[in-house]
Amino acid sequence: MKKLLVTILIIVMSVAVFTACGSKESKVDYGEGFVFKHGFDRDFPPYSHIDDNGKTSGLDIELAQAVCKYYGWEYEPVAINWDAKDAELEAGSIDCIWSGFTKSPLREDKYAWSEPYSINTIMIMVNEESDIKTKADLAGKKVGVQTTTSAQEMLELADEEGGCKDLADTFASIEVYDTYTTAITDLKAGAIDAIAIDVTMGNYEMGKVDGLVYLDEKICDEIYAIGFRTADTELRDLVNEGMKAIAEDGTMDAIGKNYPDIYENLTMINN
Repeated sequence: MKKLLVTILIIVMSVAVFTACGSKESKVDYGEGFVFKHGFDRDFPPYSHIDDNGKTSGLDIELAQAVCKYYGWEYEPVAINWDAKDAELEAGSIDCIWSGFTKSPLREDKYAWSEPYSINTIMIMVNEESDIKTKADLAGKKVGVQTTTSAQEMLELADEEGGCKDLADTFASIEVYDTYTTAITDLKAGAIDAIAIDVTMGNYEMGKVDGLVYLDEKICDEIYAIGFRTADTELRDLVNEGMKAIAEDGTMDAIGKNYPDIYENLTMINN
């Protein structure tokens, strides 16, 4: 009797495992009704964030919603901690990383990339009364940056590979923060001397916090695209087609005008 029960249990478990594996594969369905899980940084305005009222908003949120509407997909926003983005993507918690995400030399082969849709510039932000006026003045200073952002990546990447590590090596330290909001609080309090930040988010923050300016010299330019798992080229291609469609029918232009600080950076409607 025991042997019979064990045999039945093994059969049941085997069927359950087989069914689970089959259901995982069947989730790859990009037709109407597909649930598109949009992974975004919860604190990266104006591209994506959760506002004080708990509402999900931002340029990338609206673009993703428009692509989903175009295909008849169900849109599911998934707010992530930015430093956990790769783990979330590989685990299947999200279908893409779409949140002011820079296509950089170090990331080139890690994702299946969409077509670029926006350009950006990394700048140095300081308090307007600061004695730091040029990049050379950053020598011996504490410079803040948000973790796992392109700005941090550029500070760590060798100059011959397109980064600015030579400049970063002159700093007293690089202070890494979970969010730029916290970094700006410390900058205003004098805990750090400067911040390396992309200009679009910097402009957004300057609209809320007085007394911040950029140095005249930029660190580098960057392009924003959507990162998918390397195996998900079919989904990537569909989103590319959807982005082109909403650019052609005027939807992207209408969305972009809601974000005047970054409207001119949208390459699909301003090239």
